[in-house]
Amino acid sequence: MAGDGVLDTNHIRIVGAVAGIGSGLTKVTVGHGLGCSPGMYRGAFDAFFTIIRKEGPLALYKGATPPAVGWAAIDSLLLGSLHNYRLFLIRNGMTEPTPVSGIPRLTMVGHGLAGIAAGITSTIIATPIEHIKVKLQLQSQRSISDRQFKGPIDCIRQIVRVQGPLGLWYGFTGSVAFRLNFGFMFLSFEGLMRVFSSLNGTSFEMSTGTANFISGGLGSFVFWFFAMPADNIKNRMMSYPHPLQYPQSSAALGHRPSFWATARSINSQHGLPGFFRGLGPCFLRAFPVNASAFFVYEGLLRVLGAEKTRHS
Repeated sequence: MAGDGVLDTNHIRIVGAVAGIGSGLTKVTVGHGLGCSPGMYRGAFDAFFTIIRKEGPLALYKGATPPAVGWAAIDSLLLGSLHNYRLFLIRNGMTEPTPVSGIPRLTMVGHGLAGIAAGITSTIIATPIEHIKVKLQLQSQRSISDRQFKGPIDCIRQIVRVQGPLGLWYGFTGSVAFRLNFGFMFLSFEGLMRVFSSLNGTSFEMSTGTANFISGGLGSFVFWFFAMPADNIKNRMMSYPHPLQYPQSSAALGHRPSFWATARSINSQHGLPGFFRGLGPCFLRAFPVNASAFFVYEGLLRVLGAEKTRHS
């Protein structure tokens, strides 16, 4: 097995980060064309065919460069740290024997802990990227000249001028609460992979790539079910002071609501359903995007000879 010897070293491995870049770019490739501006189309299929008919298939990827850079950076840190946390836990004895072969592998609890740690680590870079994304997506004006934020760079400039550099990280607590749920994502992914591995030698046996694809897609459902409340709180925090215009001075900005204050506000206005707003459309997008991303990530790990943390 490639890379087995380095499990005895404490060196940080970059192979997961490289594979993570592939995952992030895959998410943009598969998922970017699935979004559309509210009110412009009757639905997802109408948007898809209207855009292709009027502007051609490449128009589905207009504006894809900023999210491509963002997703590549986030997934590089998320999945790169995930691989290293898994190896760290293996080196420190959080293993169990693999059925039949008896080769040590990371325990299910270990996969969950590695996912939680990786999610928190990715918050460092994900928070400012998502903050800017939320600010830009709330602008409904069709003409760029009518928008307060002309683009990502202008958005950064205005936030820094009013709140200082740390203002880009407003919503950090919401981002941490949201990304803690990657523990559920990678825990469920590993559990599903073990189920599919148990089918080897039967008529239901499938290739590793197919198992990666299905497990990644189904694992994303588990992730979003648990993560949706925190995602709604995070986005509400980052949208502040929407629907009011973003101010030109820190004094005019006022007191920014905390995580718990935002949660209480959602509960008072919408009750429990308010925390799960948007879950349906999110599920529709989650499977193809995450299934493809896991397929690419796991495939790149194998191609690049990364250390194995599971054995079947």
